[in-house]
Amino acid sequence: MDKDKSTLTFKVLSALLSYPEQEMIAAIPEMLAALAAEALLAAPQRKALQAFLAELEAGDLYDLQERYVLLFDRTRSLSLHIFEHVHGESRDRGQAMVDLMALYEKGGLTMAPGELPDFLPLFLEYCATRPLTEARELLGQPAHVLAALAERLRKRGSSYEVVFRCLASLAAAAPRAEDLAAVLAEPETDPDDMIALDKIWEEEAVTFGPGADGQGAQSAMGGCGADALAARMRHARRAVPTHDNPMSPGGRP
Repeated sequence: MDKDKSTLTFKVLSALLSYPEQEMIAAIPEMLAALAAEALLAAPQRKALQAFLAELEAGDLYDLQERYVLLFDRTRSLSLHIFEHVHGESRDRGQAMVDLMALYEKGGLTMAPGELPDFLPLFLEYCATRPLTEARELLGQPAHVLAALAERLRKRGSSYEVVFRCLASLAAAAPRAEDLAAVLAEPETDPDDMIALDKIWEEEAVTFGPGADGQGAQSAMGGCGADALAARMRHARRAVPTHDNPMSPGGRP
C-alpha cells in the first residue's frame, strides 16, 4: 500500500468500536473486503478479526448492544474516551480536548454535536483521513491505553480484545512499560455494582473550549499540534512534567 494514502482499515476498526447498529452489521462483508484488499494487518490478525466479525454477524443485535454498553459505557476502566485513562479528572483534560479538537479542525474533520474529541472511534475516523505514516504515528500516542484496554478485555474473556490488538499492531511505536503500568494500576469497578458506579461517575463535567483553562482561546490553540497532542496522549495520570521539558512526563525526550 502507498504509505501516503489514507486507509480504510482504520475506518473498519472505528466502526467495530462503535455502538452496534444494523447498518454496521450489514456492512461486515464490505469490511472484510477492505481488510483483505489493504492487507495492512497480518494474516493471523485478519483471521482473528474475521472470527470476531462472524460473531457480530451471527449475534442478536439487542444482545450485542447490551454487551457493548456493559463493557464500554458502564465500565470506566474500559472507557473508550482516551483521556479518561490519561488525565482522569485533572484540569489538563480540558486543554487536551481543545488541542485534539483543533487538530481535527485543521485536518478537515467535523465533529457532530455532543461528540467528545477523545472518543476512540472518532479518533480512528480522523486517523483514517491521514496518510498512513501519520496515522500510525497518531495511533502510537495512546498506545499504552490501547494495550491496557486489550489486557483488561483479555482478562474478561471478551472478543473485543482482538480489535485493540489490531490497533496496537498498527501503531508506529510500542507503549512504554511504565506508561502501560500506570494505566493498568487504575482500579477496576464491577459494572453490576451500581452503587460503586454512581460514586465513580459523580464528578464535575469536563469543560473544554476557549477559556476552559482561564487563559482564553489564543492560549488554548497555541499548544495544539501533533507534538503537543502526543505529550497529552502519553501524559499518564498523576505524572509530573519536568521544568526542562514541560510537555513530557518525567523529562522524557
